[in-house]
Amino acid sequence: MTLDPVHFDGIATLADEIEYEGEERNHQELARNVWENYLDPLYHEGTKVLEPLGTLERRQANMQDLALEDDRFETMHGLDSGTTNPLPFKNGLVVDVAHAAMSSSPSDLDLHDSRTVVKAVHTNDVERDFGSEWKPYAKNSKRKIVHVPRRDDFEEDIVHALALYRAESRHALDHADDVSDFLLLDGPMYPKGILRWRDRGSVLPDLFENSKAVEKILQNYVRLVERFAERDVPLAGFVKNISAKSIIRTLRKKDGVNAPWAHDAAFFSQVLERGEYENGEYERLTDDLTLTNWFVSRAGSDSFFGSREADHHVEREFAPEQYEVTFCVIYDPRRDLLYKVEAPRIFTEDETCREKIERQILKEIAVANGPPVAISKADSLAKIGQQSTGSLVRSFERSFDSELDANYNAVRWGRNY
Repeated sequence: MTLDPVHFDGIATLADEIEYEGEERNHQELARNVWENYLDPLYHEGTKVLEPLGTLERRQANMQDLALEDDRFETMHGLDSGTTNPLPFKNGLVVDVAHAAMSSSPSDLDLHDSRTVVKAVHTNDVERDFGSEWKPYAKNSKRKIVHVPRRDDFEEDIVHALALYRAESRHALDHADDVSDFLLLDGPMYPKGILRWRDRGSVLPDLFENSKAVEKILQNYVRLVERFAERDVPLAGFVKNISAKSIIRTLRKKDGVNAPWAHDAAFFSQVLERGEYENGEYERLTDDLTLTNWFVSRAGSDSFFGSREADHHVEREFAPEQYEVTFCVIYDPRRDLLYKVEAPRIFTEDETCREKIERQILKEIAVANGPPVAISKADSLAKIGQQSTGSLVRSFERSFDSELDANYNAVRWGRNY
């Protein structure tokens, strides 16, 4: 049922009472002031948490020119892991299933057909262990059950993260040798969903420190970086939705700095947006993609893999700083969208490699008017749609002899499972 017009107007006109006209443009000027005076480098408690890899600069690239450029890599591969999202059952089981796939551009149908499936299971029954070894199925695919550590809280967060990152990292390692030029992960370079556990209450930090399942995932990502570095094949992550707030939080601790943005993406959008006033109206310029230089990030969860803290969890072949997160931010004015490209420092420290990654992704965005084709393909291959999730739920209910422990939202929002 839609809102009655009188109530719609009653809500909408509340905005008239919030006098914020022109503030967005003022925030743009503030963002550029912060950019010029605080990020070269950005310090927190004596540590460089953000440091330019080279020169601090904003650049632009014409989209028509980009579309005509030669590809920097003959082939591109993408990797994604789709999930059902956590499913609680009335018998106490909480389950999430992750389904990882790798794409290739140009297409490789045999590679596309290969999948890695991980079912993560949580139960409070201390007498049961549902864990299994890897088992092959179909053609060149494998599956595994991970019985996650028993905890009295955060069960859904735990099954989701352990399924997602175990499937993604295992599939990437299994098919590393299929990638000859460039692999792009759909999402951050490292398992940030798990890295953030270190600062969440008491249950998740304890699990991060003591779980063999977590340790295995962390080691998988380290080994992934090493495998690609040994083969001199670059590896990166493409972040479509930037949720980080670590840079903004650091800026707010600086004396005299006003940081009104809700998250880092809002800040970078105002740094990179270009426009001009015409007849008193602001008009965004949309001919060019704009981007930042590359940064080394030690802010928030980015700090882990290049730190001495990681010595307690993983074994590394290279110097710790080679695993540090580096990134650049790309702004697409056509849809007012921001993307983040992350890569381990071992690849981007080399200016030639850094430039190849950057120009290839800029071209892909310009042509596709969105994420690179390899990412879109991987997302399509790995996605577990609502209809498939519904069928899986009904199958699980038969296998478990139990029903999904659904609430009224399942009825209200019309879920079919």
